[in-house]
Amino acid sequence: MEFTAVVVILINILLAVNLAVGTTPIMVWWERRVSGFMQDRSGPNRAHIGGIRLGGLVQSVADMLKLAFKEDFIPSFIKYKFFFVIAPVIMFLCSFLTVGVIPFADRLEIDGVSYTMQALPIDLGILWFLAFAGLSVYGIVLGGYASTSKFGILSSIRAIAQVISYEASMGLAIISMLIVYGSVNLSDIAAYQGGLLFGFIPAWGVVMQPLAALIFIVTALAETNRAPFDLAEGESELVAGYHTEYSAMRFGLFQVSEFAAMSAASALIVTLFFGGYQIPWLNTQALHQHIDILIAASMIILPLIIYVFTKWIKKNNSWVDSNDPRDKESKILIRIFWGITIVVIAILGLLLISGLSSNGIHIATAMVQVSTFLIKFFLMNFFFVWIRWTLLRFRYDQLQLLGWKVLLPLALLNIVITATYVLVLGD
Repeated sequence: MEFTAVVVILINILLAVNLAVGTTPIMVWWERRVSGFMQDRSGPNRAHIGGIRLGGLVQSVADMLKLAFKEDFIPSFIKYKFFFVIAPVIMFLCSFLTVGVIPFADRLEIDGVSYTMQALPIDLGILWFLAFAGLSVYGIVLGGYASTSKFGILSSIRAIAQVISYEASMGLAIISMLIVYGSVNLSDIAAYQGGLLFGFIPAWGVVMQPLAALIFIVTALAETNRAPFDLAEGESELVAGYHTEYSAMRFGLFQVSEFAAMSAASALIVTLFFGGYQIPWLNTQALHQHIDILIAASMIILPLIIYVFTKWIKKNNSWVDSNDPRDKESKILIRIFWGITIVVIAILGLLLISGLSSNGIHIATAMVQVSTFLIKFFLMNFFFVWIRWTLLRFRYDQLQLLGWKVLLPLALLNIVITATYVLVLGD
């Protein structure tokens, strides 16, 4: 295998692994900061390593270390120890593997050879996601059943009912999208959204199928077992549900699985409905032609973003005394951010002056598209966090009513309308 091919494969694998698992500490920190903002408090800012707090990010590291070094205790009353042990592993692997089929950029061409920007370049696409999303519930069911606890059993029953109720609507929403896209391959779907409707509207899935997008996002929230669909955990009702009897890293695997499932759902929503790596009005060919203009624009936009970010850091620490270590750390971090920004701008300036070769244009285009995908990905994760800290948990009857009497009929109606439109107009 050529060196270039190995490098591209490794980059895709690293991207997939980081999005599924590597971002977990960041997501935990982000969730705490967003919840703190919504509840008018500062959030985590005490834990530190040698005085370095990283704005509270070290708290996530501290939590991970705590789970890693805690005693891995299995209660004596557990009858099915094998199922008890394997349950969090099943849930983690299913959540982790779903990210592998997500395309991070259009096909990368180097020296006339085309490379797919996916960790798992397979044609199954959406079917792969549905398969593992459905299998992940087995981790919850086995964990709850093997716990030999009434809370775990009730949690398993709730999880099964919830998955059956919402996977039907999710599948039907996807069918309407497949009628439009004509393919289950996520690379083809992302490439399709690089076009324009009526010559000026981006052909994103949310524009062509807004009802399917709404149904899919709601059902994806339910699939990830996050509020307001966290009836399988329901702390106020079931203590902690299926992971009540778990401790140490087995408990940690359940938590990582939740964020991995959220990341996978966010990545798929972005790919199906929000253009994936596509920039509005700038498909791959347009990026190749105007990459110099885009680099120049990045040199202007990047300092503005860093300026807003550093202002937020200063405002967040406005109440801190000047002698407080947190104030000194924030000043150091601001200098580091500006230093990195200056270096990046200098590199971009040198690229503009020296000019890009054909391979350089393709690599720069891929980097822009990967960055675009990551921005959309983190915005969708932010939406998931925002929803969790905005809406209250549904009652069980409300959950079932929404799934069977609202989402399912709407999904069926959407398929009928979409199929009729395609059949009549031949589009």
